[in-house]
Amino acid sequence: MLVNLNEVLLPAKKGKYAVGLFNAVNLELARGIINAAECAQSPVIMGTAEVLLPYGPLEEVSYYLIPMAKKANVPVVVHFDHGLTKDACIKALELGFSSIMYDCSTDSYEENIRKVKEMAEIAHSYGATIEGELGHVGDNEGSAEGSSHLADPSKFFTDPKQAKDYVQKTGVDALAIAVGNAHGAYKLPPKLDFERIRTIAKTIDVPLVLHGGSGLTDNDFRRGIQEGISKVNIFTDINVAAVEAEFRKFSDMNKGIIDLIPAAVEAVKQETMKKMKLFSSDGKAPYKASSMNGIDLEKLIKLVVAELNKNN
Repeated sequence: MLVNLNEVLLPAKKGKYAVGLFNAVNLELARGIINAAECAQSPVIMGTAEVLLPYGPLEEVSYYLIPMAKKANVPVVVHFDHGLTKDACIKALELGFSSIMYDCSTDSYEENIRKVKEMAEIAHSYGATIEGELGHVGDNEGSAEGSSHLADPSKFFTDPKQAKDYVQKTGVDALAIAVGNAHGAYKLPPKLDFERIRTIAKTIDVPLVLHGGSGLTDNDFRRGIQEGISKVNIFTDINVAAVEAEFRKFSDMNKGIIDLIPAAVEAVKQETMKKMKLFSSDGKAPYKASSMNGIDLEKLIKLVVAELNKNN
């Protein structure tokens, strides 16, 4: 079922677990992610980012992401991550994405507020949610997700007091924070500022987002979630898992593309499920019949059961 961020992140914030965002620039990645969510009975956020559009154009990606989300028996958010331009964000909303992130973190504080506030009003008019970023999350060398290299990331860490003002003025539904995290694969172990996460979580009401999740340790994730993280972005880990599975198949050059596809899907599924269990989102989305073509399924089931009991 297609939902927006509020429908999965507010319960996560309350329940002290996190929901993963997994980018899906092709059908194999999307199939692996959805299969994992349904097997783990976990809510999931699936999407793409503006810097990934050369690998999967937005309109083409929407052709499979949105129908797959609607068909799934778990809550699925279709999210456009790190939207860098107003036009791209609006296009995502027009295509049916249920959530966007408008990344104005490299702008001045005032300009970030002005632009994100305007986009929040547009997103909400579509029934979609919006994520903003305060501070700035840079990227490691070779990252496909980030957009800038920072010589000293600590200078761009999120300020808790500023975060409260930012959320109030923009109306964002979730806030990405910079606390020592970065996009891509870490060469050296990152040092997350857990005290900063805790302080920001106590200062603002909206769920917090951790970008650059691939490569963090299990303990980093567990503690970050304990301190207040409700959404974790993952791409590198599933991206690499798919390639590794394909290379194993390529050891036999008689293999074709139809041999590689199932291997990639399964590898993405397994890596995604691993993260869902780590984030404790597994089992948080048991299937619940609601409606189909306007029919109240729960009511229909009760009527059928009552009729069967009557006949017996």
